[in-house]
Amino acid sequence: MPAEKVLIGALERARDLGFLGPGPVGDHLDHARAYLPALPRVGRGGVIVDLGTGGGIPGLPLAFWRTDLSWVLVDAMVKRVAFVSSMVEELGLDVEVLETRAESMARDPRWARRADVVVARSLAAPGVAAEYAAPLLRVGGKAVIAEPPGGDPERWPVAGLAQLGMRRGPVLFAPTATLQVLLQSEKCPTRYPRRTGIAAKRPVF
Repeated sequence: MPAEKVLIGALERARDLGFLGPGPVGDHLDHARAYLPALPRVGRGGVIVDLGTGGGIPGLPLAFWRTDLSWVLVDAMVKRVAFVSSMVEELGLDVEVLETRAESMARDPRWARRADVVVARSLAAPGVAAEYAAPLLRVGGKAVIAEPPGGDPERWPVAGLAQLGMRRGPVLFAPTATLQVLLQSEKCPTRYPRRTGIAAKRPVF
């Protein structure tokens, strides 16, 4: 069976198990494709983290299309991690799948301030998502976060992002997705990440 059909079949199972939203799998693949322009150019390499990968979107298709990059798919739910791990094995991908929270990952020297790109689809409110991503990114890295259609710059205030060493980048528009790019222009302060759960209770913005 061609590898693309294996990927589609895996995502259909993820949808049927409730790990992906309803609707055609092709819509999820189209959404994932919208992230491709934000990834490092072919040949440059890089570490890409998918925070809150859920049923594998966007990270699994992106890893399938861009095998030249080092991929880490992260989720806090045991069942989702087990399922995505099985899909990675079925597709023969060299991808690391972690069962952990973003705050815990960012405290691990193996991952802290190392990622070139953090991608996220349905992760959290803007201030929470930014705080989850910033401690994982190297200076010069970027977060690419799915937005409601059309985007809204006011959701990403300059002063709030500056607390994390970030600044607002471009908005990427595609027929199936709106993506906000956040640039890690300075090193994220060492006070981040805060204790597990604090970002959601008291977001920076």
